[in-house]
Amino acid sequence: MPQLSRHPAAEPGVRAWLIWAVGVAAYVLAITNRSSLSAVGVDAAARFDADAATLSMFAVVQLAVYGGMQIPIGVLLDRYGARPIMTAGMILMAIGQLTMALSPSVGVAILARMLLGAGDAAVFPGVLRLIATWFPAQRGPLMVQFTGIVGQSGQLVALVPLAALLHATSWTITFGSIAGLGVLFAVLVFLLIRNHPPDRDEDVSVDTDTGAIRVVTSAVDTGVGIRAAWAHPGTRLAFWSHFTTPFAGTAFVLLWGMPFLTAGEGLSTAQAASIMSLYVVVGMVLGPVMGELSRRFPLVRSRALVLPTIAVQVAAWLAVIAYPGPAPLWLLLALAVALATGGPASMIAFDHARTHNPSHRLSTATGVTNAGGFLAALVAILLIGLALDLQGAGTPATYSLDAFRLAFLLQVPLWLIGGAFIVVERKRTRIRLGMDPPRRARRSRR
Repeated sequence: MPQLSRHPAAEPGVRAWLIWAVGVAAYVLAITNRSSLSAVGVDAAARFDADAATLSMFAVVQLAVYGGMQIPIGVLLDRYGARPIMTAGMILMAIGQLTMALSPSVGVAILARMLLGAGDAAVFPGVLRLIATWFPAQRGPLMVQFTGIVGQSGQLVALVPLAALLHATSWTITFGSIAGLGVLFAVLVFLLIRNHPPDRDEDVSVDTDTGAIRVVTSAVDTGVGIRAAWAHPGTRLAFWSHFTTPFAGTAFVLLWGMPFLTAGEGLSTAQAASIMSLYVVVGMVLGPVMGELSRRFPLVRSRALVLPTIAVQVAAWLAVIAYPGPAPLWLLLALAVALATGGPASMIAFDHARTHNPSHRLSTATGVTNAGGFLAALVAILLIGLALDLQGAGTPATYSLDAFRLAFLLQVPLWLIGGAFIVVERKRTRIRLGMDPPRRARRSRR
């Protein structure tokens, strides 16, 4: 466990803010890269002559690599620091987008998305490490939240300018341009970012109020650490909370939202982009609100915030699916708002992980929690694609509203499974903390 000591540290200066600005700009570009198929999914299906299941694989392999790289990235950050790892991440994303720009086949395109996921995985953890080393520890939570909010603007770039550039030029020019931005930011990260202030010889987090120092660690423990984290019902509550709340929004904005709104609901590209943009903006606004409510009401956050968020998403989707004919614009806007609550609500899962695990196991518990959201998103994206294919509606020429409705219904079992486990693990957590009495053993019948 890292040792505490005392260290006089100055408030962050211009250099610290410059380093953060470069880091968060790189994160915005990473989000743009991650979401780059969200507005051009139909174009991708047409370019590669891909059915819905194959199109799903673009997103599935990208997320799978992103999730699978979290532990290795943590290890590399602990060994080398943020600067070289973020630089490598930007280069990998640039190579991935250049490969996508020139890709002649589905197989090469899937490889491109894998490179993209690997590079993307390095950026946000790197920025978090820079916050820990360049800013006072007591400012960390606010800086992390602010970084997340600013970073989500990358989705807006992917939704509007990227789609406009594609339709004004070509596939190769569009994705080649993003690759060029990746190279530019790799250079900026390497030239401007430093792992820690010059007066320190290692990555440490300093509390300027108390002078306490803590060595920054990013790596997730393996073996005993993971088993110990999972053994606590609070970690399992965190996992299922993150599993259940954000996956529908991720599937919608990452791949299937735009085809559904345009080819299914018959909206124009501009109208669909506006709905998707509303999703992003509402999520950015709700983030601080949900975080503050979670802080103020920690004992009821699952019951008062997480479960109602799930119910709102289910109700909105069922209303859109059950509406006879194409849904009116107001109902689709309401769907976007409902789905946007999932991302902020999913952050409550990390509050659970932080609350119920000791500091030396926090990275492990956070990694386990984070896996829940990726797992659910992978399953949801793949199920929707398979359902479209099985109905004979797997290509842009055959997309239909009825096929999309049935495909999106397959999200309901994920909500039900996750919601049930949230209720169960919440009860077990309260019993573990002594807030509720243990369940009585059932008397055996004579």
